[in-house]
Amino acid sequence: MATEQVVRLTQQVKAGGCASKLPPGSLRAVLSNLPVQDDKNLLVGFETSDDAGIYQIAPNLALVQTVDFFTPLVDDPFTFGQIAATNALSDVYAMGGRPVSALALVCFPQSGDLGTLEEIMRGGLAQMTEAGCTVVGGHSVRDDEMKFGYAVTGTIDPAQVKTNARAVPGDELILTKAIGTGVITTALKQGKAEQAWVDAAVKSMTTLNRAAAEVAGRFGGVHAMTDITGFGLMGHGREMAVGSGVTLEIETASVPLIEGALDAVRAGAVPGGLLSNREFAECMVSDVEGAAFSDEVRMLMYDPQTSGGLLISVAAEQADELVESMRAAGVGAVRIGRVVSTSEGGNAAIVLK
Repeated sequence: MATEQVVRLTQQVKAGGCASKLPPGSLRAVLSNLPVQDDKNLLVGFETSDDAGIYQIAPNLALVQTVDFFTPLVDDPFTFGQIAATNALSDVYAMGGRPVSALALVCFPQSGDLGTLEEIMRGGLAQMTEAGCTVVGGHSVRDDEMKFGYAVTGTIDPAQVKTNARAVPGDELILTKAIGTGVITTALKQGKAEQAWVDAAVKSMTTLNRAAAEVAGRFGGVHAMTDITGFGLMGHGREMAVGSGVTLEIETASVPLIEGALDAVRAGAVPGGLLSNREFAECMVSDVEGAAFSDEVRMLMYDPQTSGGLLISVAAEQADELVESMRAAGVGAVRIGRVVSTSEGGNAAIVLK
């Protein structure tokens, strides 16, 4: 009797999820050479490497626009679609916006199983529906390596925009999801992952940042916000530090890790994106005197996250209430550090403790 051969999506691509993106240093080199756009309605562009663009269309209304797509990082097509949608929506939430509409982006092999593509798109649509975001169309091209994602448009009051460049010395840093999706999905691709690790990573990657963003939006002391995705905690932390002209102090022992993340690193499941992130950001990262943490933990600080959580810089007097409110809303928020002034004449930086 013939048996049906199961196709593993992760075996069809060289790198999965946000680990498949261009290295941050390469992208920065190109973007820094582009001309500055002169448009008074462009409130947030790509100059500060923020999560989404903000374009004002009326006195009290602006568009939040972003696009995100990548290769499979899990084997189940429906789950891949869910993760791709959640990740694309996250950029709108990170700016404090409300997603309204989306366009699907599909790259798929000419000879690929259309049933697989249908399941991917069903998973994405299910997640968009949960977010209250309407998929209005899309575009597809033939590609030997499948890729999927969305261009998402949201709305926001220009006065309520949360950027990654307004952190204030004295703020506390809050992280809303554990890290480790990059190394765990790499372990899955290499056949080294335990199912419990994969299940924990998938749960994280399919959890919308909507609740976290809605709670954060109720606190006037939230000064800056970004989501932790392909450039990892250090890469996105670097952008916040540079954009705000401050130093971030990160307590490594407080940074939550997904079950199996340390085991995946120890098993050698290190994505290329992690190494690129480290090359890009490590020049700004130093250890406080007497700091003691393992090399595996250090590596996870650079792990490329897919559909990661929000990093929030909030006034110290509101930090406890923000964390409590998030936990009441089902968000696993934790305090992981603080914002301090740069040393006199010094540059923005990150210090690991």
